[in-house]
Amino acid sequence: MIDGFDWAYLYDTLPALLRGLRTTLIVSVIAILLSLAIGAIGAVMRLSGRPFLVWPARGYVAFIRNTPLLVQLFFIFYGLPVIGVRLSAFWSGVVCLSIWGGCYHLESFRAGYVGVSQGTRDAARALGLKAWQYALLVALPIALRTAVPSMANTSIAMLKNSSYLQAIGLAELTFVAIDRNSLEFRTIELFAAICIFYLVLVLAMSAGATKLESYLQRPFLAR
Repeated sequence: MIDGFDWAYLYDTLPALLRGLRTTLIVSVIAILLSLAIGAIGAVMRLSGRPFLVWPARGYVAFIRNTPLLVQLFFIFYGLPVIGVRLSAFWSGVVCLSIWGGCYHLESFRAGYVGVSQGTRDAARALGLKAWQYALLVALPIALRTAVPSMANTSIAMLKNSSYLQAIGLAELTFVAIDRNSLEFRTIELFAAICIFYLVLVLAMSAGATKLESYLQRPFLAR
């Protein structure tokens, strides 16, 4: 079936695509977890009010936001070995996605924390809560509830951006499809398949984020 959609070919190629999907998931999960940690630490630095912490956090956000992800990836994979830092394609991808996602999680955490109303702060002060108690027990739960949608969007973007890692030879989902297509020229079958894989993953992540947001909203709903 040269001109039509060849289901038999897709079935035969499925194991290779699933191996690529596995790599995509592993890279994405590790990078998302690391980016959340980076974002949380960066938000603390940004909100500290101390210039020696605030300005590095601001510079980090400005640099990541204003440079292409692909350039960042090439710098890590091809540039760092010049100064003696050599990372595999896998870990170069993890580091790049983590740093990229951490920038946006930082802003999500910060915006959520700053968005806590002045009345809430005054009430915590009136109750005699210490600064760390207010931050941990009052501001953080409210900030998380506010930040979940943007954090979910960033995590989904990280999953989709993992396709950039094919540029450094990591055998993730997109790389497998491009590699097989260069040999067998089955563009429709291969790219239709990976589109469906990405679509299912994104929809699953979106549904999970919606459930998490609903769970975090429960204590704030009127009874």
